[in-house]
Amino acid sequence: MMKVALVLLFVAYAYGCGTPTYEPSVNRVVNGEDARPYSWPWQISLQYLSGSTYRHTCGGTLLAPNWVLTAGHCIGPRTYRVVLGEYDLTNGEGYEQVRAVERIIVHPGWNSNCLSCGNDIAMIKLASPAVPNDKVQPSCVPKSGEIVPHNYPCYVTGWGRLYSGGPIASKLQQAILPVVGHSVCSSSDWWGSTVKTHMICGGGDIRSACHGDSGGPLNCKGNDGRWYVQGVTSFVSSLGCNTLKKPTVFTRTSSFTKWISDTMLQY
Repeated sequence: MMKVALVLLFVAYAYGCGTPTYEPSVNRVVNGEDARPYSWPWQISLQYLSGSTYRHTCGGTLLAPNWVLTAGHCIGPRTYRVVLGEYDLTNGEGYEQVRAVERIIVHPGWNSNCLSCGNDIAMIKLASPAVPNDKVQPSCVPKSGEIVPHNYPCYVTGWGRLYSGGPIASKLQQAILPVVGHSVCSSSDWWGSTVKTHMICGGGDIRSACHGDSGGPLNCKGNDGRWYVQGVTSFVSSLGCNTLKKPTVFTRTSSFTKWISDTMLQY
């Protein structure tokens, strides 16, 4: 545990984390809206090569100059790149930095045939480190085992579909997703036993993540004023992204803090 804390503290103090130069506009977010440009500077676009063109497939979170956190289900036998500091996905405005991928480490417990089994998490090592600036900065990683309380105001960000079956967003979107405590989210009229303790739920009303947001962060501001990636977007209901009492389910980052730290040390 001491090794985990030391590694993540080194990352935080060496590069700074969770303190965007451009503060996000979070007071008026209800159903989702365009994010203030570069206000979530750790948000990345994971893109795969299709022919001669790279296409957005998932989100992710910059944790250190050469490490990105994303979801296990986002990874397949493809050629990927990571785009940082990106604002407009359609015309490329705001492409701050683009990095090739050196290595991808998917959690050994991830089973692509059982999304609800959990362990939906992966780490991407960049071929060359990102350069932190006012538009590209890492998020903080929560302490191991940390539990975000019920109804805590967190925010989901991404370029996912604007609604079920709808178009992919061109500009980065943000929406408030209050945390739904495990006792509520796992109740029979919510997600039931589908939701495990190493997952975290957010939303449950008209607000949710949607397809294309996968792998991106659930951003929660800590008492220290820093933003932490408390969740990795994992799945929504097959009935639709905005299904009542079927909040977005995230991999709980604090359940994998040691694995994240060990991966960064090993590779």
